[in-house]
Amino acid sequence: MNKNILRISAIAVLAVAALAVPSVLKVPYFMHLIVLALIWVILAQGQNLIQGFVGYVSIAQAGFMGIGAYFSTLLTVNLGWSVWMTLWMAPLFTGLVSILVGYPSLRVKGHYFAIVTLAYNMVIFTVLLTYSSLTGGEAGISGVPRPAEFSVFGWVFNFEGRSNANFYSLVLLMASLATGLCASILHSRVGRVLLAIRQNENLADAIGVSTWRYKLFAFVVSAGLAGLAGALYAHYIGFLNPEPFGVDQSLNAILAVILGGSGTLTGPVIGAFAVVFLPEYLRIADSYRLVTYGFILVVATIFLPRGLVPVARSLFLRVKSKVFGKK
Repeated sequence: MNKNILRISAIAVLAVAALAVPSVLKVPYFMHLIVLALIWVILAQGQNLIQGFVGYVSIAQAGFMGIGAYFSTLLTVNLGWSVWMTLWMAPLFTGLVSILVGYPSLRVKGHYFAIVTLAYNMVIFTVLLTYSSLTGGEAGISGVPRPAEFSVFGWVFNFEGRSNANFYSLVLLMASLATGLCASILHSRVGRVLLAIRQNENLADAIGVSTWRYKLFAFVVSAGLAGLAGALYAHYIGFLNPEPFGVDQSLNAILAVILGGSGTLTGPVIGAFAVVFLPEYLRIADSYRLVTYGFILVVATIFLPRGLVPVARSLFLRVKSKVFGKK
């Protein structure tokens, strides 16, 4: 009971702090980074679903992000569809595409699966880059619209402007929904099966579990979240080209999960903010930025293999036992 009260109190405090960010943070650049980090939270939660819950490393997350981004952009720019409609259609379409990709890919295991998804990401990136008559190629697509404003009880929500608090609220809501979805999956029967597959897939097969169906489910939901992140990214930035959807971004999504804590719900949140903010803060040493960033990631991977969240949790429990464990 005490744990539940503490957990609810912590969530309430975090919610109040998150809602207060636009009124406290007045620097547009930092607000811009926070919006990008929240978009990455959606991407990382999807990556964690297949990587942390199932134990399969997918290197196609950025490719699926690109599919969602271009799908929503092309419908709004070329056909004049509502952004609100395409924001919900993008993850559905990306999920359908991922079924075609995941059905044959999930028949292989381990590093073979990672190689197959790497190839899919390369194919998606190449199509986006070379099919310039539709995607614009390297020149990209400009003038990607923001969501239309709407009013509720006299309050007008306008999403124009990079530092606009309403767009921050939108991505915060989407990131919260993505995290809530992953939490509901984790604490359901499906989540228990996914964790069983991660622990011992052969044993799960032996007791009659159709493991490939559960793996396909996780893969499709993961891709759908990536598609949602891509659509939000496109309509936030206002310009779209294939560069953000290469293999290097898929590797960053994997790193976000590893740094934060694979298989945890808060780990992808911490990892997403680290992946977005850390390179920006290293710009003060621009000549050595990438070298320093790579060094930090290598050190973190070696000395924090479980990620930041599990280590922080174990330290908290250790301190708690020392302080309150003795009478």
